[in-house]
Amino acid sequence: MTAATVAADPASGTTAPSRRRRVTAWIAIAAVLIGVGIAGTALAGLGRWSERNVLDPESAGPTGAQALVEILRDRGIDVTVVRDRAAAREALQRGAATLVVPDAPSLSDDGLTAVTDAAADVVLIDPRARTLRLLLPGSSTSGVGPGTVVDGACALAAAERAGGVAPGAIYQSGAGIDACYATGGGYGLLSGTRDGRPLTAVDGRALFTNEHLAENGNAALAVNLMGRHPTVIWWMPALTDTDLIDGDPSLGELTPPWVSPVIVLLLASGVAAAIWRGRRFGALVAERLPVTVRAGETTEGRARLYAHARDALHAADQLRIGALSRLAALLGLGPQAAAGEIADAAAARTGWDRGAVRGILIDATPRTDADLAELHRRLKDLERAVHVRVRPETARDERTTR
Repeated sequence: MTAATVAADPASGTTAPSRRRRVTAWIAIAAVLIGVGIAGTALAGLGRWSERNVLDPESAGPTGAQALVEILRDRGIDVTVVRDRAAAREALQRGAATLVVPDAPSLSDDGLTAVTDAAADVVLIDPRARTLRLLLPGSSTSGVGPGTVVDGACALAAAERAGGVAPGAIYQSGAGIDACYATGGGYGLLSGTRDGRPLTAVDGRALFTNEHLAENGNAALAVNLMGRHPTVIWWMPALTDTDLIDGDPSLGELTPPWVSPVIVLLLASGVAAAIWRGRRFGALVAERLPVTVRAGETTEGRARLYAHARDALHAADQLRIGALSRLAALLGLGPQAAAGEIADAAAARTGWDRGAVRGILIDATPRTDADLAELHRRLKDLERAVHVRVRPETARDERTTR
């Protein structure tokens, strides 16, 4: 038994370590990939926990509001975080409480007012146009303030005690609405009543988030607005918690009941017509052709077309192309040889005038059928002369045969 046979013999066990190393390497790669995936998932989860939605009371990120919640709790105020309207209404029914809520685009007007009407005090910390129109009639958004610090300058005690702030979004007030922090042609805070219950609107994104709470009088304003009752219900409406119903009719509801059956019938008729008028299944021609077409018929047909069009120049080009290819083969030139090179080589081998050979192969321009016939004769003479010079024995045998 040779050494090569021993290396390939499975019974010798020499290939087992190599196979074991390959399997171990793939297992190690898979373990590393799984570990990286687990670590990435864990880090992503930590990021989502610390950086939730804007003004989330349980978020410690820059845009969260956890710092404000801790300040309220330090002052003895019970803060309850809810994330659906059923839990919010249930919490508000336990006693007088301040409802803190951002915008709730997933709720209808009735759904939003059903929750806010159950609160003793409402603080809107991210109001939009619909919320202002609904809860503070006549009020509207008015863009963003210039970012300068301004005083309350209004009758609201909570704003006066807090001192100056730099409002973000500003609003226009409706009739009977108190407006504070005048800046940029609008007001940074609106305060009114709804069925005798206080309701305040302010841009909490610019004032009450973790990154801005310590600026100016932001923390004092937040505590003054939200600390008027011993309990705060901080409601973060979820997008999935909605009472909106799609009121737009579907296409099937807009069309008469007979349209769908007619469409199905038309589709079935189209498929049947396509099968009826389409080609048969299988090969188009299963049998062999009864005749054989000679390749020369193509050349003859093309020649007749040239003759009918009286295109002597095009026909001459075809004659020259054939002559040049044959001369190149006789002279030992490659298929890529240019016409000028072939003409010069033919003139050198035959001893003919170089200009005359180039005229035959390149320059002469036949105008009539007679010129074309003369060019054909001269091409034959040139090919014969080259053949005699290159292969004299073959030319001698041909003359003897004749």
